[in-house]
Amino acid sequence: MVETHPDEPALHVAGVDARLNRLRAGVLGANDGVVSVAGVVLGVVAATDHGGALAAAGVAALVAGALSMGTGEYVSVSTQSDTQRALLAQERRELAETPEQELEELAAIYEAKGLTPELAHRVAVQLTAHDALAAHAEAELGLDPQELTSPWQAAAASTAAFTLGGLLPLLAVLLPPQPARVVVCLAAVVVALVVTGWVSARLGGAPVPRAVARNVGGGLLAVVVTYGIGHLVGAGL
Repeated sequence: MVETHPDEPALHVAGVDARLNRLRAGVLGANDGVVSVAGVVLGVVAATDHGGALAAAGVAALVAGALSMGTGEYVSVSTQSDTQRALLAQERRELAETPEQELEELAAIYEAKGLTPELAHRVAVQLTAHDALAAHAEAELGLDPQELTSPWQAAAASTAAFTLGGLLPLLAVLLPPQPARVVVCLAAVVVALVVTGWVSARLGGAPVPRAVARNVGGGLLAVVVTYGIGHLVGAGL
């Protein structure tokens, strides 16, 4: 009666969710780059009109922020990956040592989801025969053993996303002539925040106008505050 393997669609969905989460993380990394670097360079612009100081501060903020993002993502994903691998190793041991108990446990999970006891047992038997570890990992842990995130890939993606996001306000404040720097940089920041807000909303299935307004409002608040602080610090020097 049951001809398909119910684990395959579930694992496919889990894999898609993992890729969407990584994409959302990349968008948020770019967003952080925009806001962080824009805050620094506009704060420096408010304090001094020295082009060398502005360039040095902007590049330092870009490099430090990108490395910080990459390191933080590496540590976070490494911890997550270690935990996932430990859980999968434990599941392998249990499948090797107590296969009948694990089969009953898997059947109970599908029975709790609404299948009859007989059908739940048949599904558990088929899934176990097909790929016992994948079946138990998906049902018990919500994991796909083939879709574990690489810490190095996550770190590289976060570093690249922050760098791309931070380059926009840096170039927008360095390239224009001095009188137009603030206006051009703010305009570039608003455009970037609209784009990242729109993309993150679409990926997360959230209302786009609300997400964009929240993103732009929060980012501009951070930038305006740092600009004001830079102005106060510059006036006191």
